[in-house]
Amino acid sequence: MTPRLPRRALPALAALLLALPVGCSGPGDAQSAGGPASRPPLAERVSADTSPALRTYYDQQLGWTPCDGEPEPGADPDEPVLQCATLKVPLDYAAPGGRDIDVPVLRVPAADPAHRVGSLLLNPGGPGISGVRLARRWQGNQGPLRDRFDLVGFDPRASGGTVPVTCLDDRTREQWTATDDPAYDHGRVLADACEAKYADVLPHVGTRDTARDMDVLRGALGERKLDFYGMSYGTYLGVLYAEEFPDRTGRLVLDGAVERSTDLMHLNGEQAVATETAFRAYAAGCAADGASCPLGDDPDTAPGRLADFLDGLKDHPLTASDGRRVTAALAWAGVIDGLSEGHYNWPRLRAALDPALARGEADELLKLADGTTGRDEDGHYDTSSDAYAAIHCADAPLAPSDADLRAALAELAVRAPLTSRHDTRVTLLDPDCRPWPYRSTERPHTVTAPGSAPILVIGGTEDPVTPYPWAQRMAAGLQHGVLLTRDGDGHISWGRSGCVRDAAAAFLVDGVLPAEGTHCASD
Repeated sequence: MTPRLPRRALPALAALLLALPVGCSGPGDAQSAGGPASRPPLAERVSADTSPALRTYYDQQLGWTPCDGEPEPGADPDEPVLQCATLKVPLDYAAPGGRDIDVPVLRVPAADPAHRVGSLLLNPGGPGISGVRLARRWQGNQGPLRDRFDLVGFDPRASGGTVPVTCLDDRTREQWTATDDPAYDHGRVLADACEAKYADVLPHVGTRDTARDMDVLRGALGERKLDFYGMSYGTYLGVLYAEEFPDRTGRLVLDGAVERSTDLMHLNGEQAVATETAFRAYAAGCAADGASCPLGDDPDTAPGRLADFLDGLKDHPLTASDGRRVTAALAWAGVIDGLSEGHYNWPRLRAALDPALARGEADELLKLADGTTGRDEDGHYDTSSDAYAAIHCADAPLAPSDADLRAALAELAVRAPLTSRHDTRVTLLDPDCRPWPYRSTERPHTVTAPGSAPILVIGGTEDPVTPYPWAQRMAAGLQHGVLLTRDGDGHISWGRSGCVRDAAAAFLVDGVLPAEGTHCASD
C-alpha cells in the first residue's frame, strides 16, 4: 500500500491562508447570535475546570516572549511581534497528576488592540499539521480577523512540537512511500515502528485529548468562551470540543467538515467518490485543450487514459534525473493530492503530468509526489505522515472485518473505478489501523453538542477531500449548527470565496450568522 494522504492538502494552504476578505451575499436576512455587547468583558472570561487536579493547568500563566528570530517589542512598529509560549497539559487526562507534556503556542496580537474581541484559536487540519505554522502564516492577513483577534496557533498532539511522533527513518520512509509491492505490509511496518518508540504516548494522541488541551489553552489565555476557526480535520476537533465543553463554546467556524457518524472505512469510500469526480474533471479539462493534451482530445476517454498511465508505472516506472524511480504509488499520491486544490491547480498538474505522459520525463511528477509525502530536497521527510496515522488510529475504534472490507471494495470498484485502481485497500484503509498497538474507545456517532452556542459549518459542493454531504450531516446533527454552502471545487472554502470570508468574519467578530440556505460563489 501507499499513503494517499489527501486530507493533509498542504500545498493548498499557502493560497488559502493569505486570502483577503471581499464581498458576500446570500438569501434572506442574517440572523444574530449576539453581537459584541452580549459578550462578557475580557476580564470576566476566565473559568477554570472544576476538577481540582486540573485547576493548576487552567490557571497557569503563559510566559509570552518574542518567537525565535523576532525583534524585541517596539523595534519596528509596522511589524507584528510574534509571541511564543509553552502550555503545560497532562499526557493522560484520566491521571492528571502524572506526566506533563509541552504544547507550543504562537500568538499574533490583534492589529487593532483598541477594538480587540479576544483570542481566535486556529487549526489547519491534517491531522498532523502544526497550528503554530498556521498562525505564523496568518500574520500576513488583512481584515477584521487580523484586526480584532489575537490569532493563536498551537500544535496538536503528535504534531509539530507536541509529543511529535516520528516512527520511520528516512530510508525506510523512502521505500514505504514508493513501493508498488502488494505484499509490502505498510500497516504492520508503521505500527511496529511506532509501538517500539511511542507505546506510552499512542493512547493519548487522539482528537478528544487535543480538544481537552484546547480548553486548557482557553483557560490559560483568560477566555471564558472559545472562539475557533478549524479547517478540514480541524472541524472534527471543533465538534469534539463542542461535545466535551458545550457551555464554553463561543463562535466556532468549521470549514471543510470531517464528520464521523460512520466508520473511517466508509468515510474514505465517500471521499474516493468525490476524488473520482475531480479526477475525471481534470482529465476531461485537459482533453478540451485539444492537441496540446497528451491524453487526447476526447473528454470521455481521457480519464481512463490517465488512470492507465498511472497504473502502468507499476510495471514500467519512470526514472528521474537524480536516479530515483517514479512508481505508481508515488504518482497516484501526488496526483490525488494535487486535485485537492480544484481547477486552480490544473496548470500545476499539467506541468507535472504532461512531460511524463508525452516524453517520459519524470522530474516534475516526482516533485509533485514529494510535496505530498513530505520529502525535502535533501531526502528528509517531515513528521506529518506518522502523526496522521497515529492520530487517526487513536480515533478509529474498530478494524473492519474481512467480509466488510470485501463488500466495501466491491462497492468502491463501481463508484470510483479509476482512482481506486492502484490498490483499493489503501483507498479505504487510509491509514491502515488494523495492526495498530492501541485500540481507541471512540465510537462513530453524530455529534449533537446540546447546549452549545451556534456553530457555523462550511462545505464546498465539489470538495474532493471533504465531500459536501459531510458538511450537510455535521450541520444537521449539531443542535445549533448552521450550514453555509460554497458552490465550487477545491478543498476548504476560506481562500476560495470572498463571500465565505465575509460571512465567517461577520460571525466571529459580530456574532451575525448567515441565513439558513445561504450559498456563496467561488471567486
